[in-house]
Amino acid sequence: MGLGAAQVRAARLEKAWGPAGATVSGVVLVLPAGEEASERRPSRLAVGSARGLGRHLARRGRGKGLVTHVVRYRARGWNGPQALLASDAQWAADEAVRRYGDVPVCLAGVGMGGRAALRAGGHPAVHSVLALAPWLPEEGGAEPPEPVKQLAGRRVMIVHGTKDVRNDPELSFRLAARAKKANRDICRFEVHADGHGLRQYQDEVRALSVNFVLGTLFGVRFARPVADALAAPPPLGLRMPLASGFGGR
Repeated sequence: MGLGAAQVRAARLEKAWGPAGATVSGVVLVLPAGEEASERRPSRLAVGSARGLGRHLARRGRGKGLVTHVVRYRARGWNGPQALLASDAQWAADEAVRRYGDVPVCLAGVGMGGRAALRAGGHPAVHSVLALAPWLPEEGGAEPPEPVKQLAGRRVMIVHGTKDVRNDPELSFRLAARAKKANRDICRFEVHADGHGLRQYQDEVRALSVNFVLGTLFGVRFARPVADALAAPPPLGLRMPLASGFGGR
């Protein structure tokens, strides 16, 4: 499949949320959801949702020098072997290094953006990967198994609703189990009874995301469930339930 109109577009970073210049100590690149195959521009709805996550992380991390950007893809489709969204995520990490220098980067992806974050996680600047309800291909299908070796040396968290009928949560468990064999710093949380958008427990998911990002980029102490999930052997640390009220005061 050719990129067509997407060839004349360029990926870009949206405006920064957070501090500027020399005060930046860490970067989160938020990767919106996409589609399996499409040359159309990124969905406004997907980008809007990514902005909400980016703003929330920036507010909670401002005191640490955290800046966040939403990545605007060239097109919304993964598009087979081209892996367009992963390529744009790689470019975004390069751009973060160009703008901010040697600071740690977290790739935070939603849906197909979660797949892009996992695939691009091997970039040298990336310290951690957060994948929310990631879309992943069926194992044993036409595509080769999704690679995991690039995640070595990174801290990785996957969060998936057990009632997600759009992106099969069992596929993210299988990928996490394969990756855990080579990298112990991988955990996965299950949001019981929640669907694809993780809306029923949005506050808990955002609190979990903040704790993971601040912990992996700035050394903030992990909440007990996160520390336990990272330390637990599979399958326990890969089927960790996200408790109602997590992060509440």
